[in-house]
Amino acid sequence: KAVFSVDISESVEMYLEAILELEARNSVVRSVDIARFLGVTKPSVNRAMTNLKNEGYILMEPYGDIVFTEKGRETAKHIHELHHVITDFLVNSLGISPELAEADACRIEHVISPEVVQAMKEYNKKRQ
Repeated sequence: KAVFSVDISESVEMYLEAILELEARNSVVRSVDIARFLGVTKPSVNRAMTNLKNEGYILMEPYGDIVFTEKGRETAKHIHELHHVITDFLVNSLGISPELAEADACRIEHVISPEVVQAMKEYNKKRQ
Protein backbone atom coordinates (compact mmCIF):
# COMPACT_ATOMS: atom_id res chain seq x y z
CA LYS A 1 0.00 0.00 0.00
CA ALA A 2 1.42 3.35 -0.97
CA VAL A 3 2.04 5.97 1.66
CA PHE A 4 -0.05 9.05 1.08
CA SER A 5 0.98 12.54 2.00
CA VAL A 6 -1.10 14.45 4.49
CA ASP A 7 -0.48 18.18 4.54
CA ILE A 8 -1.78 19.09 7.98
CA SER A 9 -0.27 20.85 10.96
CA GLU A 10 1.58 19.08 13.75
CA SER A 11 -1.13 20.22 16.15
CA VAL A 12 -3.89 18.62 14.04
CA GLU A 13 -1.85 15.41 13.84
CA MET A 14 -1.45 15.42 17.63
CA TYR A 15 -5.20 15.79 18.22
CA LEU A 16 -6.17 13.16 15.64
CA GLU A 17 -3.71 10.68 17.15
CA ALA A 18 -5.01 11.43 20.65
CA ILE A 19 -8.61 10.83 19.57
CA LEU A 20 -7.62 7.52 17.95
CA GLU A 21 -5.76 6.40 21.07
CA LEU A 22 -8.56 7.40 23.43
CA GLU A 23 -11.17 5.77 21.20
CA ALA A 24 -9.21 2.50 21.32
CA ARG A 25 -9.05 2.68 25.13
CA ASN A 26 -12.51 3.98 26.02
CA SER A 27 -14.64 3.76 22.84
CA VAL A 28 -16.17 7.13 23.81
CA VAL A 29 -14.08 10.30 23.45
CA ARG A 30 -14.91 13.65 25.02
CA SER A 31 -13.05 16.96 25.08
CA VAL A 32 -12.16 16.56 28.75
CA ASP A 33 -10.51 13.20 27.97
CA ILE A 34 -8.39 14.78 25.24
CA ALA A 35 -7.37 17.68 27.51
CA ARG A 36 -6.28 15.26 30.24
CA PHE A 37 -4.50 12.94 27.77
CA LEU A 38 -2.52 15.73 26.09
CA GLY A 39 -2.06 17.92 29.16
CA VAL A 40 -3.71 20.94 27.53
CA THR A 41 -6.59 23.17 28.57
CA LYS A 42 -10.19 22.40 27.71
CA PRO A 43 -10.55 25.71 25.79
CA SER A 44 -7.56 24.66 23.64
CA VAL A 45 -9.23 21.34 22.94
CA ASN A 46 -12.54 23.06 22.15
CA ARG A 47 -10.82 25.34 19.60
CA ALA A 48 -9.02 22.37 18.06
CA MET A 49 -12.23 20.31 17.88
CA THR A 50 -14.03 23.19 16.16
CA ASN A 51 -11.23 23.32 13.59
CA LEU A 52 -11.24 19.54 13.12
CA LYS A 53 -15.02 19.61 12.67
CA ASN A 54 -14.79 22.47 10.16
CA GLU A 55 -12.11 20.57 8.23
CA GLY A 56 -14.31 17.46 8.09
CA TYR A 57 -12.21 15.21 10.36
CA ILE A 58 -14.71 14.77 13.21
CA LEU A 59 -18.33 15.08 14.20
CA MET A 60 -19.32 16.29 17.63
CA GLU A 61 -22.43 14.68 18.97
CA PRO A 62 -24.93 16.85 20.87
CA TYR A 63 -24.06 15.02 24.12
CA GLY A 64 -20.36 15.81 23.70
CA ASP A 65 -18.94 12.66 22.15
CA ILE A 66 -16.33 13.15 19.45
CA VAL A 67 -16.42 10.70 16.54
CA PHE A 68 -14.33 10.46 13.40
CA THR A 69 -15.64 11.02 9.93
CA GLU A 70 -14.28 8.59 7.35
CA LYS A 71 -11.70 11.22 6.35
CA GLY A 72 -10.72 11.73 9.99
CA ARG A 73 -10.33 8.03 10.75
CA GLU A 74 -8.29 7.43 7.59
CA THR A 75 -6.02 10.38 8.36
CA ALA A 76 -5.60 9.42 12.03
CA LYS A 77 -4.76 5.81 11.12
CA HIS A 78 -2.20 7.03 8.59
CA ILE A 79 -0.56 9.33 11.15
CA HIS A 80 -0.58 6.57 13.77
CA GLU A 81 1.03 4.09 11.36
CA LEU A 82 3.60 6.65 10.28
CA HIS A 83 4.48 7.36 13.90
CA HIS A 84 5.04 3.66 14.60
CA VAL A 85 7.08 3.07 11.44
CA ILE A 86 9.43 5.91 12.35
CA THR A 87 9.63 4.92 16.03
CA ASP A 88 10.36 1.27 15.19
CA PHE A 89 13.03 2.31 12.71
CA LEU A 90 14.76 4.62 15.19
CA VAL A 91 14.72 1.98 17.94
CA ASN A 92 15.62 -1.06 15.84
CA SER A 93 18.12 0.41 13.41
CA LEU A 94 19.79 3.12 15.44
CA GLY A 95 19.35 1.83 18.98
CA ILE A 96 17.57 4.99 20.12
CA SER A 97 15.66 4.66 23.40
CA PRO A 98 11.92 4.11 22.91
CA GLU A 99 11.13 7.35 24.78
CA LEU A 100 13.42 9.49 22.61
CA ALA A 101 12.29 7.67 19.46
CA GLU A 102 8.63 8.42 20.32
CA ALA A 103 9.36 12.10 20.89
CA ASP A 104 11.41 12.46 17.71
CA ALA A 105 8.89 10.47 15.64
CA CYS A 106 6.28 13.11 16.54
CA ARG A 107 8.45 15.76 14.95
CA ILE A 108 9.78 13.71 12.04
CA GLU A 109 6.39 12.40 10.90
CA HIS A 110 5.37 15.92 9.91
CA VAL A 111 8.20 16.46 7.41
CA ILE A 112 9.30 13.03 6.18
CA SER A 113 8.90 12.07 2.53
CA PRO A 114 6.79 9.09 1.46
CA GLU A 115 9.88 7.50 -0.15
CA VAL A 116 11.80 7.52 3.13
CA VAL A 117 8.80 6.12 5.00
CA GLN A 118 8.54 3.30 2.45
CA ALA A 119 12.25 2.54 2.88
CA MET A 120 11.80 2.47 6.67
CA LYS A 121 8.84 0.09 6.33
CA GLU A 122 10.90 -2.24 4.17
CA TYR A 123 13.81 -2.10 6.61
CA ASN A 124 11.50 -2.80 9.56
CA LYS A 125 10.00 -5.82 7.73
CA LYS A 126 13.44 -7.30 7.11
CA ARG A 127 14.26 -6.97 10.81
CA GLN A 128 11.17 -8.90 11.94
